[in-house]
Amino acid sequence: MNMQTPPPRQSGKGDGRRKPNRLPKGRQVDPAALSEVQALLIDKPRRRDLLIEHLHLIQDHYGHLSAAHLTALAFEMKMALAEVYEVATFYAHFDVVKDGPPPPPVTVRVCDSLSCAMAGSEKLMAELAGKLGAEVRVVRAPCMGACDRAPVVAVGHMQTFKANDANVAAAVEAKPHPHAWHPATDFAAYQNAGGYTLLKDCLSGQRTRDDLIKVVSDAGLRGLGGAGFPTGRKWSLVRNEPGPRLFAVNCDEGEPGTFKDRHYLERDPHRFLEGMLIAAYVVEATDTYLYVRDEYPELRLMLLEEFARIESAGLAPHTKLHLRRGAGAYICGEESAMIESIEGKRGLPRHRPPYLAQVGLFGRPTLEQNVETLFWIRDIVERGPEWFTSQGRREKKGFRSFSVSGRVKHPGVKLAPAGVTMNELINEYSGGMLEGHAFKGFLPGGASGGIFPASMADLPIDFGTFEPHGGFVGSHAVVILSDKDDMKAAALNLIKFFEDESCGQCTPCRVGTEKAVKLMAQGPWDVDLLNELSTLMRDASICGLGQAAPNPLLSVLKYFPDDLTKPMGKW
Repeated sequence: MNMQTPPPRQSGKGDGRRKPNRLPKGRQVDPAALSEVQALLIDKPRRRDLLIEHLHLIQDHYGHLSAAHLTALAFEMKMALAEVYEVATFYAHFDVVKDGPPPPPVTVRVCDSLSCAMAGSEKLMAELAGKLGAEVRVVRAPCMGACDRAPVVAVGHMQTFKANDANVAAAVEAKPHPHAWHPATDFAAYQNAGGYTLLKDCLSGQRTRDDLIKVVSDAGLRGLGGAGFPTGRKWSLVRNEPGPRLFAVNCDEGEPGTFKDRHYLERDPHRFLEGMLIAAYVVEATDTYLYVRDEYPELRLMLLEEFARIESAGLAPHTKLHLRRGAGAYICGEESAMIESIEGKRGLPRHRPPYLAQVGLFGRPTLEQNVETLFWIRDIVERGPEWFTSQGRREKKGFRSFSVSGRVKHPGVKLAPAGVTMNELINEYSGGMLEGHAFKGFLPGGASGGIFPASMADLPIDFGTFEPHGGFVGSHAVVILSDKDDMKAAALNLIKFFEDESCGQCTPCRVGTEKAVKLMAQGPWDVDLLNELSTLMRDASICGLGQAAPNPLLSVLKYFPDDLTKPMGKW
């Protein structure tokens, strides 16, 4: 067999050599953009895990992320440009401009999640679009954690509550800064009232780690961010792993209807911070990372100041404190997605096992807790587990913080006994239904917890109650609906939220939510097809977002059949 050598590649000169490129490949670093990025970073570390923090610096200063600045940042951090782009384009609060003009200088975000939609945000959005001028863009946004003050509008990141066209226009004109309204705290007053005494007892050895684990276990304290995992058991699991161990605190409540973390941080942040430092002591975490959602800028600034006070007072010798800022991604409320975001990556949930207690942040065993769980630690240890377990109804134990919004007279965070029913929560704690509204249905656990009829309002609202009926209480985000609300429209609003917030990692969730929205919006509903699609999403999605996204749809199919025959309603 004859093997022939192929002819040489021609370069145009007939010498068989490849002509060299006249210009380097890819985007080149602009010296001016590099100088601007360096001026913002100054002496900050160029570590990979700080990528999102550095992107925030550029976004805050210039109002967007230009291609030149992203290229310069990649060069400065010695990262591939693709890595920087994939992170910058993942988060909703980063405005990436590859080519073309930058966005208008002012962005107005109108919340379109369920409680705000019920309060008229759709109409408000249409009104604002024609009144604020060319220098302002009006966009939709998911839940901002102020459902009790709906509708909510953010000018930049500063929120206007019970918004209307007049007060939003005034906020655009005023250009407020988070420092103008972040909640005041009194570190000295908290200490004078006995605050941080328990922490000092821990650090001095008067309280042992095993004693603390026993107390919270005897109290039955559970994770109150949604999963309800026993806190004492979680502490023990992490402690049994080899050090160094880390601690990640989840303050990224993004579930529509949830705002209890915000409530406690606005009113009593040091009780939470003391609980956080005690938990770090128990698991011997060398570093503690607090992840705060970007929708709470005033709380982030407050926490930075309180971290400095705590460290100056010598109250954190056992753990180094870090504050990390989210960037607009509901999925980062999922614990492993939050870990990825803290590491400066896209918030993609991890496959499990291994679990975070074994392989978590930076590959180390990691304790993950939410704000409300840590808030209760000081009171439980000082007052004893019997005090906590004595609270409750219908054989349930402890307190629960319900974020209540919707068609009630007095929405807000309601501290109630575990085991309270929805009828009791409405009538005893929320002032009853709004005038002219009859109780029709409720969400016991936010967007993913399902929608249930008023006929089930005498069930105790607690872990394990709604699971047999196709839902759950999750973070105890309660939204009340009335006879003025169409359940199909409510379910569609919730599924649209999941479509927007899907991280896109797995096909069942990414495509399933999109298909569900189309099928629900076009009507009439094909019940068999929607059930089949829901089963696929539940069985094959990687994380809880895709697995729970069909819950509101399935609830309407099961519990509100009369609504299926009616045209889609609007608020």
